[in-house]
Amino acid sequence: MTTTEPSIVTELDTMLDTARQRYVDAHPLSAEWADRAGAVLPGGNTRSVLHFDPFPFRVDAAEGKYLVDVDGHRYVDLLGNYTAGLLGHSPEPVRRAAHAAIDHGWALGAVHPNEVRLAELVAERFASIEQVRFTNSGTEANLMALALATHHTGRAKVLVFDGGYHGGVITFAGHREVNVPHDWIVSAYNDLDAVGEVFATHGSEIAAVLVEPLQGSAGCIPGDAEFLGDLRRHCDASGAVLIFDEVMTSRLSPGGAQELLGIRPDLTTLGKYLAGGFTFGAFGGRRDLMAAFDATIGGRLGHAGTFNNNVVSMAAGVATLSEVLTPGVLTTTNERGERLRAELNEAFVKHGLPMCATGSGSLMNIHGTAGPVRSVDDLRRSDDRWKELLFFAALEAGFYIARRGFIALSIEITDDDVDAFVTTVDRWAAGVRDLRGSACA
Repeated sequence: MTTTEPSIVTELDTMLDTARQRYVDAHPLSAEWADRAGAVLPGGNTRSVLHFDPFPFRVDAAEGKYLVDVDGHRYVDLLGNYTAGLLGHSPEPVRRAAHAAIDHGWALGAVHPNEVRLAELVAERFASIEQVRFTNSGTEANLMALALATHHTGRAKVLVFDGGYHGGVITFAGHREVNVPHDWIVSAYNDLDAVGEVFATHGSEIAAVLVEPLQGSAGCIPGDAEFLGDLRRHCDASGAVLIFDEVMTSRLSPGGAQELLGIRPDLTTLGKYLAGGFTFGAFGGRRDLMAAFDATIGGRLGHAGTFNNNVVSMAAGVATLSEVLTPGVLTTTNERGERLRAELNEAFVKHGLPMCATGSGSLMNIHGTAGPVRSVDDLRRSDDRWKELLFFAALEAGFYIARRGFIALSIEITDDDVDAFVTTVDRWAAGVRDLRGSACA
């Protein structure tokens, strides 16, 4: 953690103890639910990222940009279900489409029109996707993309990056014990020299490079354009398949991060928000690669999944892309995020706190270091207590962000919401400015 004077360490710990106790006192019903959950769910949940100490508040209702917990507290949701909630909690076109789909039956076990309509919309939006297949999550999409890459190249090694997250069983930030057993090469993110050394040593053995244009789970760390472009050049030279994991970053422009960067990957994986908040994943790319799944022309790969083309997600996806997420809506949301991140950093600098916010567009992460942050190595000495203090202060003021400092704005968030959150952070920072710790270099 950041080197901090002993007196400041003691005061931070005291403030955290107070903040946690205030939270416990304000959430008695959530505490009761936490006890019940712990008896039947390991850790009290079935999605690890949702836990935080002393216990998470339990949601009773959600609508628009708001969450309401069982204790009656209402929060402006700045977390957006870790990017899956880009449309907010009750987008009317998606609601109508889902209800209409259910009214016509939902466990079809057959192909239907909306999966074609959604595939057309995805291919139209993302220039690198000539053909696409659907899954139930981004995790599944990445697993299938890797299976395709290893099949196509006849190679085994997969280059990934420290801090990368590509799903619950493809993570290089923590909990690697559950990872699927590919022949991984883990290199440093945003490090041209390290990547060059990997390809010089293993270039002919690498089946795929799997990379996030912005590392989301690691802390919203943007990939340098030069670094990502270098990956494209190495893949071209070696015959490896370049896979952009755009499960999170596809929201950064109508055509995803790849459109902003001007880089065309061989395969792209998608997920999160594209079905309007319903379960969704997809992988797609070059027609010659995707042909491996086409049995009518001799493709040898199968792709199972009972709910891959479930009628609710397909209908919701069509509504999302055709009625809600217009280029103008996405642009406005990402511009709003740019302003929020800039004003948060201004507040941290003004009050001398060892904190910063990194990210791009509507995605950002607050850190317990002044930065700069270009890789997870730059976060190893950050002081997590600053983020936890801000997290509880935000909750008390009626704003929900991730305990780890992550923020993903939905299209429901307004300029007034951004102003109100910045004011909250500014007042909080003013209250703790005398506890300035040493910022990481």
